[in-house]
Amino acid sequence: MPIIKPVSDLRNNFNEISDICHKEEEPVFITKNGQGDMVVMSLAHYEKQQALIELYQQLGEAESESASGAPALSHRDLIKELKSKVK
Repeated sequence: MPIIKPVSDLRNNFNEISDICHKEEEPVFITKNGQGDMVVMSLAHYEKQQALIELYQQLGEAESESASGAPALSHRDLIKELKSKVK
């Protein structure tokens, strides 16, 4: 269930909203004059979201590369290649 607070709570109860963001690990939606205006979240939650977005972008690129018929390495060949680089 989304957490929705008026902008006055952001001004008057910042510590409470900060605690909610950190404890619930969910964003808090801020309204202004009854309309959605902003989203506040913890830095940790933001970084997780950004990492997921980057991962999904990389997976999308890998899928399109695979679908285009680009040459691929087998798992066994990849392991051999990595081991040779480590040694």
